[in-house]
Amino acid sequence: MAEQQANGVATEQQGLQFSIQRIFVKDISFEAPNAPAIFRKEWKPEVKLDLDTRSEKLEDNVYQVILSLTVTTTVEGETAFLCEVQQAGIFAIGQLEDAQMAHMLASFCPNMLFPYAREAVSNLVNRGTFPQLNLAPVNFDALFAQYLQKRQAEAQDTRADA
Repeated sequence: MAEQQANGVATEQQGLQFSIQRIFVKDISFEAPNAPAIFRKEWKPEVKLDLDTRSEKLEDNVYQVILSLTVTTTVEGETAFLCEVQQAGIFAIGQLEDAQMAHMLASFCPNMLFPYAREAVSNLVNRGTFPQLNLAPVNFDALFAQYLQKRQAEAQDTRADA
C-alpha cells in the first residue's frame, strides 16, 4: 500500500516505513576551462561519468544520502567542460535489517535522486552553451550487487591468505 503525503512519498509495506523529507542540491559546479577555443573544434566529445554515493545517519530513522556525479567531457584531448553535482536527500526509513538498510541507502535512495542530478547536469551544460547532454539511466541495483560481490571476493581472498 502506498499513500501520498504533503512532504513526500510514504510507503508502508509489511511494517516498512519510508518517506522523502527533502531533496536538495548540496553542491554544484560547472567549468569550461578551454572556452571559447573549444567551441571552434569539431564536436566529437568523449564523455566520462563518475558516480559515488554516501550516506549518514542524522538521527533515529533519518538518513542523508548524497549522490555525486562528475561529468568530464573532452574534445580532441582537451577538456570541454567539467560538471559536478552533489544531489542529496533526507529520508525517513523505518527499522530494517542491515542488508535491507544497506540496499535502501546505496541503491533505492540514489535511484530516487538520479533524475534530479541528471536534470541539473543537463541544465548546466545548456547554460554553458554546449550541445545537450542527457545522461543514460543508471541501474543502481546492479551497481550495488557488483559492490557486494567485490566485498565478498575480497573477504574470501583475506580468508585464503590467513
